[in-house]
Amino acid sequence: MTQGFWTTDDFNVFSIEGLEHRMNALQTKIQPKFQVIGEQISTYLSSRGTGEFFPHVAKHARRTVNPPNDSWVAFATAKRGYKALPHFQIGLWGTHLFIILAVIYENPDKKGIAERLSQNVNVLTSLPEGFVVSGDHMKPEAFNINEIGTDGVERLLDRLASVKKAEFIIGKHLSPDNATGLSEKEFFNFAEETIARLFPVYDIIIGN
Repeated sequence: MTQGFWTTDDFNVFSIEGLEHRMNALQTKIQPKFQVIGEQISTYLSSRGTGEFFPHVAKHARRTVNPPNDSWVAFATAKRGYKALPHFQIGLWGTHLFIILAVIYENPDKKGIAERLSQNVNVLTSLPEGFVVSGDHMKPEAFNINEIGTDGVERLLDRLASVKKAEFIIGKHLSPDNATGLSEKEFFNFAEETIARLFPVYDIIIGN
């Protein structure tokens, strides 16, 4: 049987008690995989021609008490910092793997982004089955786009435009069982296919 890229132990890292122990497991088990993902996916993103993308592996450096509940590698068109820019992320919660495009609260153009997406909401609602949206990257829950429909997406976009802390996250989740069942090649194919589906959304977000 082919060894999967992800293992059950990777997801179980987020059940480890204590900041030091969980961070040690993150650094030894998961961050090396994020480095591999960072190299391959930044090359894939850059090859599209909408700017050079750089990987940013989450370090969780500011944490002093509470251990992180999720971790990720982010991709943005800046070498230093990504939170103020629209960015892609691949990461893990204990409950799932995520591949997302994110506009988070540090972004200075949230109102403009919300307006552009609202004018092209069909690009969001016509995504294939399995794509989800969220208004908060700090929470694992997300809504299936097919289930909430245009009205639900518009509510998230209205909130993005008007609420300071509001965010807009769109992408796909994979359960631990599904993620660990993928070989390395299958995982990267899945990641690149998911990101390719999000490129039209990214173009609208950046005003292309």
